[in-house]
Amino acid sequence: MQHTGDLYLPNNPEILARQLQCQELLYDFNHTRPSDGEKRNNLLKKMFAEIGQNVYIEPPLHANWGGHFCKLGDNVYANYNLTLVDDTTITIGSKTMIGPNVTLATAGHPLSPKLRDLSYQFNLPVTIGENCWLGANVTVLPGVTIGDNTVIGAGSLVTKDIPSGVLAYGQPCRVIKKLLD
Repeated sequence: MQHTGDLYLPNNPEILARQLQCQELLYDFNHTRPSDGEKRNNLLKKMFAEIGQNVYIEPPLHANWGGHFCKLGDNVYANYNLTLVDDTTITIGSKTMIGPNVTLATAGHPLSPKLRDLSYQFNLPVTIGENCWLGANVTVLPGVTIGDNTVIGAGSLVTKDIPSGVLAYGQPCRVIKKLLD
């Protein structure tokens, strides 16, 4: 497992064994009943590296490592089908809302066909600030940071850092305007 951005082979048997343990917890979370709030919260505490108070993630959740490398602040809400390609750290600040079908991806693959053929991968962290709102179907790519109090419009492809306090959207995502309070 690499958290440095360097190339590595993710099909190492030790990595796969650790990942399988995380996937087992994710399976349990995704198969809870809607009335199992306490069970869901207890599973999230086991699954995530750090999890704040009043975090709500609507199943199903999809995650390579079941949240193992993810840090969530307080009062985070994630709607259906959040996908965390969490091969390294994903940080989501407090009071952030995430719409349905959002993907936060930390893993990438080399441009070289020869290296891809050998299954190499690299990982770069994703950071979402506090009090953000990511609309439905947003995709955030490896290495991206989104600043505090920022809104990312539905359907956006976030390929580079977005500053604090702005509305940004598009493919690729770009700042549209500064948000005033």
